[in-house]
Amino acid sequence: MTENEPAEGTVASIALGSNLGDRAANLRGAVEALERHEAVDVLRVSDLLETEPMGPPGQGPYLNAAMIVRTVLEPRDLLDVCLAIERQFGRIRGRPTEEEVRWGPRTLDLDLLLFGRRIIDEPGLTVPHPHLHERRFVLEPLVMIGPELVHPLRNATVAEMWSRLMERSGAME
Repeated sequence: MTENEPAEGTVASIALGSNLGDRAANLRGAVEALERHEAVDVLRVSDLLETEPMGPPGQGPYLNAAMIVRTVLEPRDLLDVCLAIERQFGRIRGRPTEEEVRWGPRTLDLDLLLFGRRIIDEPGLTVPHPHLHERRFVLEPLVMIGPELVHPLRNATVAEMWSRLMERSGAME
């Protein structure tokens, strides 16, 4: 442990995605930015996976990944850190506009998936992520690095949710 790593805290998982610009550099840059944060210890990062976009037609494929961190931040504060990193990479969030269509192309998307076994439902923050269990592009990288993580509402591990998703036909990509 270095002086910049939290000695204690909560284990959280974050999904990463990019389909604009240098996608791999965007994802690596996000990981590096979180590694530099004094209240976040990056424990594991998945491989990068190329996936088809889920949103409107005409956008290029995504690179997706997942990471597991330990943090002494509260969930809202960790989300704020992630949103600030997205902005550093040119992401504009908010109500869908011409600049950012819902599920449209983006330089960087960081979503808080799990925060320990906490359940949070507040304006702008829902944990566990409400679509975690049904999105292959989220579960596939997460199962690589955290198959043992538990979804507190479904009482299922990431590995179990991945297995169920693969059994179903027509899973949301």
